[in-house]
Amino acid sequence: MTETAQRTAHEDSRYEAVRSRDARFDGAFFFAVRTTGIYCRPSCPAVTPKRRNVRFFATAAAAQGSGFRACRRCRPDAVPGSADWNVRADVVGRAMRLIGDGVVDREGVAGLAVRLGYSARQVQRQLTAELGAGPVALARAQRAHTARVLLQTTGLPVTEIAFASGFASVRQFNDTIRAVYAATPSDVRAAAPAADRAASRRTATPSAGVPLRLAHRGPYQAGPVFDLLQREAVAGVEEVSGPPGRRRYRRTLRLPYGTGIVAVEERTRAQGHGGGWLDARLHLTDLRDLTTSVQRLRRLFDLDADPYAVDERLGADTRLAPLVAARPGLRSPGTADPDELAVRALAGRADAERLVQRYGKALDAPCGTLTHLFPEPAVLASAEPVGPVGALAAALADGTVRLDPGADRDDAERALLAVPGMDARTAAVVRTRALGDPDTAPPDPTVPDSWRPWRSYAVNHLRAAGDWEQDR
Repeated sequence: MTETAQRTAHEDSRYEAVRSRDARFDGAFFFAVRTTGIYCRPSCPAVTPKRRNVRFFATAAAAQGSGFRACRRCRPDAVPGSADWNVRADVVGRAMRLIGDGVVDREGVAGLAVRLGYSARQVQRQLTAELGAGPVALARAQRAHTARVLLQTTGLPVTEIAFASGFASVRQFNDTIRAVYAATPSDVRAAAPAADRAASRRTATPSAGVPLRLAHRGPYQAGPVFDLLQREAVAGVEEVSGPPGRRRYRRTLRLPYGTGIVAVEERTRAQGHGGGWLDARLHLTDLRDLTTSVQRLRRLFDLDADPYAVDERLGADTRLAPLVAARPGLRSPGTADPDELAVRALAGRADAERLVQRYGKALDAPCGTLTHLFPEPAVLASAEPVGPVGALAAALADGTVRLDPGADRDDAERALLAVPGMDARTAAVVRTRALGDPDTAPPDPTVPDSWRPWRSYAVNHLRAAGDWEQDR
């Protein structure tokens, strides 16, 4: 089959997903309609356009760059992120994770390129060739989405929202909103659902918090995720309250521009076939951290996973099939702070709580039991230089071990194993949780290669069923 024929067949299969309004593909690709100038998510409820009028794009930014505006009905910018960026370990996957974390807004394309170990030109070329948009366009699309969230969920002045979203000027903000949504910022705010408009009148300052719905695709097993968070919670930094099924997870965050306290609700009631959401509220000292904090929560709760692909592969295994049937959509939780996760995995919960009380930075305004930020690696390396935790903290502080969203997973694991006191089992935990690797398992002969590329999920199924010891 020729390359053109392969591309046509691929696009025909995508059109079938659009024709059937299949929400499983929301975020995996976008389609645009030439006759209307609008781009949508695959599950858009509008009348299906004719095949000859449809174009397909890998990202919302690519659709915007081709002159298409976001559909006001299906809000394609609000879909879960592509699961590809969790799975892929190449430069494109690493770049997308860094852009999601706000690196381009803070450090520019040059900073992104340095973190990836490539030239800015190489990064631009690779992203454009594969995704149809470069890093600036991808970051611009993300800023537009952040702006829409703030416009529709807070009563903040438009000028404050412009800079909180990462725009360099109010003019740039206005031009982008018009280009992406074919509306002024005031129009976008007026288009919010009535409930959101009522809430925004009560949410006029960052201290009141930003309410959000964190979307996910497919089924989501919230119980095992909240069980894990409750079991691991470090006093002063985290808390889980409420009865099973209605728990609330809260934690403190150290962010690029300030600090934050986030709360996420356990959601167990039935949701639509295509997916649902977790309710969250973010209290930030600087709203410029909104995008970064949302992305870190998405990684913590594994909200960009593709449960259909995971369940299909693991459900074909004789040992795992009944476990997958019992818990469809089981996730592999990550972390909101990779460096913190690594220290906690090595130190254990009790010692982590000691480190928080002794070296953690106290919040200016404690919120209930949340009183501290987890201590930074540089602080720990200086305060307790002797021992495995001190060695790991020093490696994290000087960059010998990199666990940021753009880190190379193989390089990071090799660097971890070179840290005195680090064993292969703990390194595997860090790789799974801190680096979000979906295909890592502790060294164990009972974990077959046939579970690839979802071994992290397979082990979580065994743990949830009680067939795998937590400290095995």
